[in-house]
Amino acid sequence: FVMKVLIVFAHPEQQSFNGAMFRTAVETLTTAGHEVATSDLHAIQFNPVSGRHNFLTLKNPDYFKQQIEEMHATETYGFADDLEREMTKLEWCDLMIWQFPLWWFGLPGTLKGWVDRVFAMGRTYGGERLYANGVFKGKRAMLSLTTGGPQQAYLKGAFNGDINAILRPIHRGMLQFVGFDVLAPQIVYGPVRLDDAQRAEQLAAYAARLKGIADEPPLDVGIY
Repeated sequence: FVMKVLIVFAHPEQQSFNGAMFRTAVETLTTAGHEVATSDLHAIQFNPVSGRHNFLTLKNPDYFKQQIEEMHATETYGFADDLEREMTKLEWCDLMIWQFPLWWFGLPGTLKGWVDRVFAMGRTYGGERLYANGVFKGKRAMLSLTTGGPQQAYLKGAFNGDINAILRPIHRGMLQFVGFDVLAPQIVYGPVRLDDAQRAEQLAAYAARLKGIADEPPLDVGIY
């Protein structure tokens, strides 16, 4: 079937390997007949910092509490234009892909700030609408990322520890929290250490996976 895919790209350099992965995903999915929307956060100069500027109107102009203002904005169509654009794409998509380098065992600040501002209470979660009952139930999400270290550094008991444990706060605490089914991450370990042929192999493998992504089952990230 034809999917609606949102790809959120968070890297300051278009010519980076992350940039190549982003373009590979856009081209592969478009060629396969899917509808693709993008949020290139650096290109659009997305502001990752939350504040009163998130909103067109304020419930309490004297004391800022973001979740109260998010609830108010949800009720009054009061989100700032830059957030409304991102939220609309989020609500539109069947599959969301985040393309980013792993920085400090987490998301780059630009992408984390996108989550802070776009995953608004009332609009994307709240009350009983969490996890299995989340707003985005039935939608899927996938992390596509690069690391600095080699794969053997990200195993259980290894130098950096289990990559699945590192990614779990994102998988469970962000994506599953708002209802997404999570697909296995696409990880390229240490692309800076790869030669051109190896990089091309990684991009070809990613393209091959994306051609069948519509039929992939989600991960069981689990609860503990």
